[in-house]
Amino acid sequence: MVKSNTKRKEVSSIQEVSGNRLKSFIERVERLEEEKRAIAEDVRDVYGEAKSIGFDPKVMRKIVSLRKTNLEKRREEQELLDLYMAAIGMAE
Repeated sequence: MVKSNTKRKEVSSIQEVSGNRLKSFIERVERLEEEKRAIAEDVRDVYGEAKSIGFDPKVMRKIVSLRKTNLEKRREEQELLDLYMAAIGMAE
């Protein structure tokens, strides 16, 4: 019986450590999610400010997206866009 009690305590101790570790990860994710929400609000505020002085947020978002893409990839995408537009009669 003593051996069985010791084994239960070991299992309980391991579960407690794992539970504490898991809780720590979850709390970190929750903090990061909150920071992400705050940053998203800040980004919306910046777009709103730009819109209030006449800039188009939709176009600005496109530029931000394009700046994330390397030059060669942007060129390839633009060539495909031009090709597809020409194929459906939208070329100038």
